Amino acid sequence: MSGLVDAAERGDAAAVRSLLEDGADVNERRGDGRTAVTAAALGDHVEVARVLIAAGADVDLQDADRNNPLLVTGETGSVAMLRAVLRGEPDLGATNRYGGVALIPASDRGHVDYVRAILAETAIDVDHVNNLGWTALLEAVILGDGGPAHVEIVRLLLEAGADRALADRDGVTALDHARERGYDDMVALLDAP
Repeated sequence: MSGLVDAAERGDAAAVRSLLEDGADVNERRGDGRTAVTAAALGDHVEVARVLIAAGADVDLQDADRNNPLLVTGETGSVAMLRAVLRGEPDLGATNRYGGVALIPASDRGHVDYVRAILAETAIDVDHVNNLGWTALLEAVILGDGGPAHVEIVRLLLEAGADRALADRDGVTALDHARERGYDDMVALLDAP
């Protein structure tokens, strides 16, 4: 081990460059399978990720937690990191430990700018269904708080063509969940023709 993953985790771009120049494997993995580029994404060390991706880092490699740089960005909501990772041409269909694509955690966590960016700049599947039987739209309602950020995410997902009729495993739609929770602004969007 050259220490590349540790340097990336610290956000030390100079050390990362030096290690790569000295012949470190850009896809070196720690015992948990984590690569340097995933470590950089977790720390939102955008410059480090750019260096690694320019050096040929495989952005699709997943660690023991099924994390890779793209999936991490869905959790953190970092648009700058998303754009860095997109330079590595990631597999948009890669799934996290819950079977979800990056759009799903971003939607449930209220990352409006990220959702806007990934929908505008990629062809990610807006209706991907995770292991819980939920789409990004369902998660924005079920796990959201009904506030302005989640309302905007619902609007963005619908504008991107999200299927409002897709129901969870119990046959409950996003509209039904929004009504049950008293999320009137979401209901208005989901109930529109």
